[in-house]
Amino acid sequence: MTTTLITGANRGLGLETARRLIELEHTVLLGARDPRRGAEAAAEIGAVPLTIDVTSEESVRAAADAVEELDVLVNNAGVPGSARPPGEASAADLLAACEINLFGPVRVLNAFLPLLKSSSNPVVVNVSSRLGSTTAAAEPDPTAHDPHWIPVPAYASAKAALNMITAQYARAFPAMRVNAVCPGFTATDFNGHRGVQTVAEGAEIIVRMATVGPDGPTGGFSSHRGEVAW
Repeated sequence: MTTTLITGANRGLGLETARRLIELEHTVLLGARDPRRGAEAAAEIGAVPLTIDVTSEESVRAAADAVEELDVLVNNAGVPGSARPPGEASAADLLAACEINLFGPVRVLNAFLPLLKSSSNPVVVNVSSRLGSTTAAAEPDPTAHDPHWIPVPAYASAKAALNMITAQYARAFPAMRVNAVCPGFTATDFNGHRGVQTVAEGAEIIVRMATVGPDGPTGGFSSHRGEVAW
């Protein structure tokens, strides 16, 4: 049996990913900051609730101490952060976005590394975004390839840094499959349900990379359409 932890899993892409992985016979630890909401969501789909606030070192460590084994970690918890454009976004805006979107995954990765190292097929999926692609941002017209691209330096910088963390951990731990994924513009609470994809469509790439085998890809960045340029 594969044991999988998904952070920020009480709704949206996290909840759909949990549902899909349970269908594939994973034991899913449904990570949520709010114990009540986490318990309700876990009961709905047959997951195991796990209280974890990725912004708190103490909470993350307590969650790791409560888990006995782990094979797959999906760093899904995130926030959109400030939508202020370049020239208006402040250092405080970037810091707030990084607190959950970047520092959170690092806290969780480090806390659960000992359990992942003990797995016969350790897998890490970092939920990123094409908005964090430096290649896309440097294009003359980023919207030519992605009509939903927007200039949001706080969120984009945090996701770009998360992509680098993905590459760094993949290199440091070659026995683990560590990948970043872009779910695409999915209709969730995260974006006020403005997305053009369903949560089922958005979760597809997360589920695919959460179920790779020991010979699967690592150190990559992909969407359901294929590789995403860094």
